[in-house]
Formats: sequence, structure tokens, C-alpha cells
Amino acid sequence: MLIDALDLEFCSGLTTLTGETGAGKSILLDAFVLALGGRGDASLVRAGKEQGQVTAVFSLPNQHSAHLIARQLGFMSDQQIVLRRIQSSDGRTRAFVNDQPATAQALRAIGNSLVEIHCQHDDRALVDPAAHRALVDAFGGLLEQLSEVKDLYASWRSAMRTSVEEEARVEKAKLDADYLRHAYAELSSLNAQPGEEELLAQRRQFMQRAEKVTTDISDALAAFIADSSPAGEIAQTARRLERKLNSAPEILESPVRALASAVDALANAELALSQALNETAFEPAELERVEERLFALRAAGRKYNVSVEQLPHVTLKFADEIATLDASEARLMLLREASAQAQQAYFTAARKLSDSRQKACKRLNQLVDAELGPLRLDGARFMAQVSCDPQNSGPEGIDHIEFWVQTNPGARAGPLMKVASGGELARFMLALKAVLSDRGSAPTLVFDEIDTGVGGAVADAIGQRLWRLATRAQVLAVTHAPQVAARAGHHFHIRKGALAKSLNKGSSVVTRVAILDEDQRREEIARMLSGAAITDEARAAAAQLIKNSK
Repeated sequence: MLIDALDLEFCSGLTTLTGETGAGKSILLDAFVLALGGRGDASLVRAGKEQGQVTAVFSLPNQHSAHLIARQLGFMSDQQIVLRRIQSSDGRTRAFVNDQPATAQALRAIGNSLVEIHCQHDDRALVDPAAHRALVDAFGGLLEQLSEVKDLYASWRSAMRTSVEEEARVEKAKLDADYLRHAYAELSSLNAQPGEEELLAQRRQFMQRAEKVTTDISDALAAFIADSSPAGEIAQTARRLERKLNSAPEILESPVRALASAVDALANAELALSQALNETAFEPAELERVEERLFALRAAGRKYNVSVEQLPHVTLKFADEIATLDASEARLMLLREASAQAQQAYFTAARKLSDSRQKACKRLNQLVDAELGPLRLDGARFMAQVSCDPQNSGPEGIDHIEFWVQTNPGARAGPLMKVASGGELARFMLALKAVLSDRGSAPTLVFDEIDTGVGGAVADAIGQRLWRLATRAQVLAVTHAPQVAARAGHHFHIRKGALAKSLNKGSSVVTRVAILDEDQRREEIARMLSGAAITDEARAAAAQLIKNSK
């Protein structure tokens, strides 16, 4: 790594980065890509250091999509977004969003909405077919239509799922119809009541106990009313003594009281025995009826695998299922009709969106083709291909859109990435960005040596379009073309230089970045025009180039 420490602030408009091959321009770009969530590489760490760090700070409106993405990912985000990546010499990386720990995936998700990087061999930006439909929608101002199609698709799929689920439920219910009706009839006839089992069990237990003690109670009561019962004699004796109480009260008072108590106790005992006998009296058939009912309830519970207490609920459940089955055909018809209507509404909107996309693609093709001539792609054609396939419908509609090109008249057209050479691809991308920059574009665009292998009028045309893009976005361009550098509002010069001599290590070489003033900028453009030896003629040509670019 040639960078020890570097702090760069990029302004709005067009900024160019120039320098000799090997000065470190690619390293700067690699560091930028790392901050945006790109693949880490231990080779990026300066030799002898444990780690390197790169931080990218973006000032954005609060409602920019990058803020929204950051918030959706759980990061606090307001006004600024700070992406930081630490690369260790052992290959490991750590990522941060607004000083909050993050994953590289989170950095990429946010970074993709902030920066687009284009180069001759780039396979991420405009050449990604997955992004072409979204670009056409943004270009054509079709986002409201797209949102409507997405909503209608969700409604259709929901209605269809409901219809399918109901159909499956009805079909299952039909298979179980005989069972349901039999079970409901059986349970309805049984008519189990809440708390009935407990009451029956208690009554059964009472009658079983009563059977065991009734004979003993009868025998005890019979002893009281039998002729041989001592209760009568005791009562007679008590009455005789009571009549003689006045003749000898001091002798008879105590015995009379005791005998009176005994008579009362015997009377109470007889009454208690009579009441007990009445309480234990039941019809012999009652126990049989109670047991029969109790056993029937418990058998039903076992049959339907529920407690007896739940039998009333099961009865109601079967009743509901039978009612549902009886009304199923009408309900299913309504659901199918709702699903069909939702489907029709979706496809109507999707076809309108498809027509709008066809028109947007025609306009896009015309505008891009108009950009190709000045870029020396004479005879080339750009084609945004729309394939409408209702069988492959989705939330985004029924269209597949892919950017195709024809590089020469009579040549076979094909996908952008497969047909165009490196230099052609870069110019096609520039033409596309010139048309699409204000629609669906990131706020920062980076072009890495897309002018390689071209010069003269083509380089000037590239510079014109980069300058045009810079009126609507922040544009950074790594370039070797003086025609491009001349149009920059800001010019960074990148070169290698010695850091300092350290003991036993010799001198260290680092990359330095200088912001050029007008004179320095003219000198650098002159170098780009003439090479190592800068002539007065080159300086004059550079001055004229700068003048003509304004």
C-alpha cells in the first residue's frame, strides 16, 4: 500500500484525478470500494502495519434513500452517512456505519445507493440485467404505476391463497362429511352438559355408600320401635319417679333429671335414624340410570379423544363444520370470483405498465443513440429490449427488460456485456448515464479510465458528457485524457514520492495527492499532451484546451 495517511474532500461538479501510471490512482479507487463494502484484501494494508482504515463521509438530504436504507438496517442516520472499514493484515475486516458496527453486506446495501463506479471492465452498474427494468421505470417516470402493480399483485396473490386454502378445507370437509354428520347426531343426542360428569359421579358415589349403610340404619331404628326396646320402660320409669318427686325432692331430683335427659337423647337418636333412613332411600333403578349416563359420557369422551367437559364444545365445533360445509360452495364461489377479479385488475395494470415501458424504451433508445455518434460509435445502436411474458408475472409486472447493442451495421445485436468490447462498453455506459443521470442515479458517479484507448474528438466528447453529468451529480473521473481533465471544476494530481528515510529500511515511497490551482492544472494538462518533456507549445495547447472547455 502506497498510502500512509490521506484526507480528501471532493466537491460538487466534475473532479478529475490524473497522474502517471503506477502513481496510485487505482489504490485510491480500491480504498473507496473497500469503504463501500467491497471485498477485503490483506494486500491493501501497508507493509509493516497491522491494519489500514478508510472512511467515506457523505452529506445528504435527510430523506435520501441511503438514509432510509440505513434506518431499515437498524442504524441511526441523519444528515451525514459515515462508512468506515478497517482492513487487518491477516485478511479480516471490520465495518461501521455512523460509528455503529455493521456487516460488509450492510455497507454494500447503503453504498450502492450512494456511489456508482464505472470502468471498462465493470460488471456491476449499468451492465447488470437485473437493474435494467428499474432504470427504465425510473427513466420513464413509471414508479407510481409500478407501485400500483406491486399492490395489485400482492392483493391477487393473497386472494388466490385464500381461495386455494378454502378449497382445500372444503374438499377435506367433504371427505369427512359422513363422519361429521354421524358424530354431530351422536353428540347432539347425548346432549352433554357442562359440569354434568362431576354431578353424576357424586350422586353415584352417594348411592353406592347409601346401599352399604341402609340395613344398619334400619336395624338400629327397629331396635327403638320394637316391643322389647328399653326406651319405653325408661320413659315409664322416668314418669313414675317424676310423680314422686315432691315427696322426696332431695333424693329424686338428680335421678329424675338424668332420666329426662336419657329420654330426650333416645328420642333424638330415633329421629336422626329416621332422617338418615329417608335420605338414603332411592329407587334401585336410579343408580342404574346414573351409571349408564356417566359411562355413556365417558365413552364419548374417549371416542372423540377429549374430556367429558369438552364434549359440548366438540358438539358446537362439529355443528360449525357442518354449517361451513353446507355453505362452502357459495363461499368458495365468492372467493374464486374475488381472486379472478384481483387477477384481472393486476394484469390490466401490468399491461398498461408494459405499454408505458415500451414507450419509455423507445425514447431511451432514441436518446442513447443520439449520444453514440459523438462518442465515435457511428453505426452502433442501443436497444432496450422488452419481453412481455404473462406466464412469468411478478410484483414488477410481466416484462423482462435487457439492454442490447449493435456495434456495427449488419452485425448481430446482443446483450450489452457480451457484445461490446471494453472501450465500447465504457462509451455505451457513458451514453446511458448521460441520458439516465437525473433518473435512478446515485448522487456520486465514479468513472475509472473509461477514456482509455481513445483520444481527440472521442475524448472531447467523453469530457463533454462527464461535464454534463456533473451538473446533476457529483462526478469523479480517473483519466489520462487531457480533453477530459480540461473540463474539470477540480483537479487532483496523484504522484509517488519518498516519505522519509528510516534506519535499516531505506526510503519509503508513498502516494501524494495535490489539489492543482489554475497554473498547476495547465502544467499538468500540458504534461498529458506532450509527455515527459513539457514544451511551450504544449503549454499553449493546454491553455487553449482549458479555454475552449468553458
